[in-house]
Amino acid sequence: MTEEPVFEESSGNVFADLDLEDADELFTRGKIGIQVLRLLKQRNLKQREISDLLGIPQPEVSHLMKGEFQRFSEGKLLTFLKRLDTEITLHLRPRHAGNQDAETVVSL
Repeated sequence: MTEEPVFEESSGNVFADLDLEDADELFTRGKIGIQVLRLLKQRNLKQREISDLLGIPQPEVSHLMKGEFQRFSEGKLLTFLKRLDTEITLHLRPRHAGNQDAETVVSL
């Protein structure tokens, strides 16, 4: 007799599903970090070249390339995107407000 697999619907944030205290921050870092990785992999750069481009030591490049985004702040990851010639636009608005007039757009 085989058991039926148990499935649980995800919230969309694996860190929240794991009940981690800083789940939103980790999720944000992950989303930004994945974009950094995609851009770096498209360029086929060596770690020394990445180090020079991003302005970080080679050991930090190694952590970045392994997806260890928790080692970098959101600000640092956004700086990496800027150094990779990426336009960044932030949409700021109250989390639960229905008033779209309260939205602010910031380009970095």
